[in-house]
Amino acid sequence: MLKVNQRFLLRHFLRHAHNQVRVRFAPSPTGYLHLGGLRTALYNFLYARHLGGKFLLRIEDTDQTRLVPGASERLIEDLRWAGIEIDEGPGFGGDYGPYVQSQRREIYSKAIEELLQNGSAYRCFCTERRLDLLRKEALRTRQVPRYDNKCRHLTATEIEALLSKGTPYCIRFKLTDHEEPLEDLIYGHVHHNVSDNEGDPVVMKSDQFPTYHFANVVDDHLMGITHVLRGVEWQISTTKHLLLYKAFGWQPPKFGHLPLLVNADGTKLSKRQGDIGIQHFRQRGYFPLALINYVVSAGGGFEHRANAKQQLLTVQELGEQFHIERVNSHPSRLNPELLDDLNRLEIEQRLGGKESRGELVRQVQELVKEAYPKHSNLDLAEDHILDVLNWSTQRLTLLQDLTSSKLSFLWVKPSDFQLKDLTQQQLLNLLKALDSHQDFIKDELNVRLKTFAQTEQLKFPLMMKALRAALSGLKEGPGVAEMMEILGKAVTLERLKEAMPQESVNVGQEV
Repeated sequence: MLKVNQRFLLRHFLRHAHNQVRVRFAPSPTGYLHLGGLRTALYNFLYARHLGGKFLLRIEDTDQTRLVPGASERLIEDLRWAGIEIDEGPGFGGDYGPYVQSQRREIYSKAIEELLQNGSAYRCFCTERRLDLLRKEALRTRQVPRYDNKCRHLTATEIEALLSKGTPYCIRFKLTDHEEPLEDLIYGHVHHNVSDNEGDPVVMKSDQFPTYHFANVVDDHLMGITHVLRGVEWQISTTKHLLLYKAFGWQPPKFGHLPLLVNADGTKLSKRQGDIGIQHFRQRGYFPLALINYVVSAGGGFEHRANAKQQLLTVQELGEQFHIERVNSHPSRLNPELLDDLNRLEIEQRLGGKESRGELVRQVQELVKEAYPKHSNLDLAEDHILDVLNWSTQRLTLLQDLTSSKLSFLWVKPSDFQLKDLTQQQLLNLLKALDSHQDFIKDELNVRLKTFAQTEQLKFPLMMKALRAALSGLKEGPGVAEMMEILGKAVTLERLKEAMPQESVNVGQEV
């Protein structure tokens, strides 16, 4: 890795040394990954993969007061769960680390010295009390609060005197009236003269930690970032960043700003909603491919095919088909119903692969054990679970839905129940009738059961009550015919045989 002083002597080296695309996802560990963050990471990753580039993870922890313990580790785990592969970053190697900003303070100090020396920055000795008075006065006169740039005009003698007294100071960057043009990859030409609305911004705080804007520019340059894709809320700040690049004499990367993700009703997503965190979706039982296809369906970036059948694309397929010029420039509405459809589609696809099918079975087994910890008589046979999964693909959204109380009969086998409302011969006749029935479909089973009750001169409600108890041990729940359809022929016959009085079991085995 280049030494700190060499980095600044070779200021043009890195940008021109990278012929390949290099993008980064740079979250702050002040909370957990949510849909907006996942969308930003995903679009950077897809852009890099589409062009054969590198995806970097950088942890921006300069605001030490808001750090959440374990947030960085959880964030990395969520990214990997979603199929986003990190090429460089903390714990992943790379030639341009450290990839954690709090470990790069010496680098930022060198960069600040360069700005002080070339006259692009200055020391600001204003107290918090003075800044607060400026804010209050601006609000009183109904103006936008901004720093008045007072310390920009201090003489060298005044600065020396303040330093000799040990007066605390921060470093501010001199904004210029010149507007650096921004050609946004998504929004096109963007005009914004930052000096019209802001005073000189702080780039190094009094605690010697850099601000977001400063560290962001320095790190992107030194890590050779060629393209910056981030949320549109940062677009106004980008013109400020371009002025910093100019002050250093660096070539800036290309910028693209992703539109807001919004709820179905057009309202802005908020972390306070509590249901947009990636952990929320994982705990609910949504699968990763379903979630990332859901995110890209709202934001664009892919060829639109009218009336096309809903598809579930792999991460590789998404990378191959992604085009930055197709990303929407208008707010991206999320449709929760689509996520449910995609999750059902992913369950269906996973059932089609031998390895993924086995993993589904294991997941269901664990979910059932967690849902019914006090029951030892659970039906967790692989064939039974697969039958249930095949039945559920068009009916249920999540694997967890299979453990609802209404479907407890799928897993909890009746124990020590004997069918005594039917004679031995009637039970045998019923088993034969059901065994000869090829299509175990609710409507046809209902007809068959009614016909059987008439033939055997049984009261239909009484017979159905007895069968429900034999199949599920429940007094209420789905209709008996529907229950039989869900359980499937093999399990239905098995449970009815287990409910036969002991003296007729041997005879029933021959059915």
